[in-house]
Amino acid sequence: MSPAPHLVLIGPPGAGKTRLGKKVARLIGADFIDTDRRIVSTHGPIAEIFATYGEAHFRRLERAEVTRALAEPAVISLGGGAVLDPGTQADLALHRIALVTVSPEAVEARIAGSSRPLVAGGIDAWTRLVETRREIYERLATRTWDTSHRPIDQIAAEMAGWVTKEER
Repeated sequence: MSPAPHLVLIGPPGAGKTRLGKKVARLIGADFIDTDRRIVSTHGPIAEIFATYGEAHFRRLERAEVTRALAEPAVISLGGGAVLDPGTQADLALHRIALVTVSPEAVEARIAGSSRPLVAGGIDAWTRLVETRREIYERLATRTWDTSHRPIDQIAAEMAGWVTKEER
């Protein structure tokens, strides 16, 4: 296991990766990195990047940010599509990966009115997107947690316990 990061969270849009990641980081005393938020802080809103420059440009920015984040000892939340890059897939094989899942019923309210470009079509678009990525998510995951019906605090405590147990 590489010394950095402590944990990487992957999964579909709206699954709760950022909320969970922040809580886990706090519980284990680590920094938290959200690669999408870093992209937004440097390049502007993701929806605007997609609209102006296209998805391929965004994926290049994303790949660079993921590479930087993976070098840091932190809890890291990746954007839902970051796992599509073969280089990112190879890099993730070296780390502890938590797949965060959610059912379509539970995520529908979370993504309603979302500015996320690839789920602008609502729950049908989200479902199609998740199905195209499911195999990659599952192949990369070390463990999986579902956020559909369980309290986030409980899931975060389980993740933190998993990380600290394995780091001893």
